[in-house]
Formats: sequence, C-alpha cells, structure tokens
Amino acid sequence: MLFAILILGSVTARGQFHELGAFLGSSNYRGDVGNTMMVMPSSYGLGLVYKWNVTTRYALRASVMYGKIKGSDYRAQDLGRFLRGYSFENTLGEIFLGTEINFVDFNLHSGDQQFTPYLAFGVSYVDFDAFYFSGPAPAATIKYDAQQSVALPVIVGLKYNPSPFWVIGLEVGLRYALTDNLDGSDPIEEFEFAKFGNIQNNDWYIFSGITISFTFGDLPCYCKEN
Repeated sequence: MLFAILILGSVTARGQFHELGAFLGSSNYRGDVGNTMMVMPSSYGLGLVYKWNVTTRYALRASVMYGKIKGSDYRAQDLGRFLRGYSFENTLGEIFLGTEINFVDFNLHSGDQQFTPYLAFGVSYVDFDAFYFSGPAPAATIKYDAQQSVALPVIVGLKYNPSPFWVIGLEVGLRYALTDNLDGSDPIEEFEFAKFGNIQNNDWYIFSGITISFTFGDLPCYCKEN
C-alpha cells in the first residue's frame, strides 16, 4: 500500500525517474544480550525499496523491511554475559521514509554506466514482539504483546548501474531504536521484575545486503534551461 501511494502520487510528475526493487541480505542486533559487535550478520533480512530520483544527487526513498534478530550470551566476549547465559530470537517489521544522497552525480538519463557511494537517513516505524525472560538461564522467553517503536536509520552504500534499466547497490543500514526492549531487557511495568542490563542504552538493529532495482518512468532531464 505504501509503495502504491508513493508511485501513484508521483507518476504524473514529469522529469522524474523511479526505482523499485528488492533488498536481499542479513540482519543483526546490538543490545543487552550476546555479542556487542555493531555489524555481525546472524540472520536474514528481506525488503522492498522504492526511490524517486529527484536530481542526480538526491532521491526520496521508502522501504518495507522484514528480518529476524537474535542474540546469545554464549557468543559474548563479556564474561558476565557469558555466565548469565541468556538467548533470544525476535522478528522485526519496518517501514522507512527518508532521503538518499549521492556523493557524486548519478545521472540515469545519460545511459552510461555509473558508480557512486551514497548515504541515506530518515525515520522508521518498527514492529516487534515484546517478551521477558522467565528467570535465570536456562530461561524461557514469555511473549506478552506486539510492540511498536520508532528508529533512526543511517544507511551507507555503493551503487552501480550496469544498464539504464537496473541499479545494483551494496549497503549497510544501522538503526538506532528508541526502545531498549528488542531483546526483552526492558519490559512493561507489569513485568518490571524481569528487567536487566543497561536500560539507559537503547538497542540497535542492522540490515546489510544488496539492493537490485528496476528503473522506470520518465527520464529526468537535469540540464539547465536556456
């Protein structure tokens, strides 16, 4: 539905160029359980990505992402976490809206093969399962609700168009969640007894992988008018 609204709202605008494609890659998390590495793929991440290329330097970007995150204290470098022995799995659904900025001109109108690094940022709505740990390890995870939050993504990548009809990207997207409960460490007040870890630091989740986009719509003309 999101992509339909964006596309229908923009196809009537002349001089724009659109991309629609898939994200294929992996996901991981950084928080109060398991390893503290920022980018350490541990599960799958999938998504759809839409871009409205307004100029050669920036585009409006929207995406819908889905992935799994997991953590295990037995993979942690910290001895305290290792001795605690918690582990979990969770699934995330995300809707992202933001801006993508090219470091150099990426003119799809030229028909030439081109390459550029890029940076994207914006805001995400994220949906996940809320749970708590039933006690010391080996502890069960007790799901009690679905929960929503906001995340602040920063995505860095490289992209290349082998033809005027396709764009391939390689990217890593860091998401700072405005919640500390992706891993069950900060449940609602009813289960406050199950809180653990540093509840002053929120969780991160990361999607890393490739994007393959099909280009369509009117070719943009970035030439200055006389």
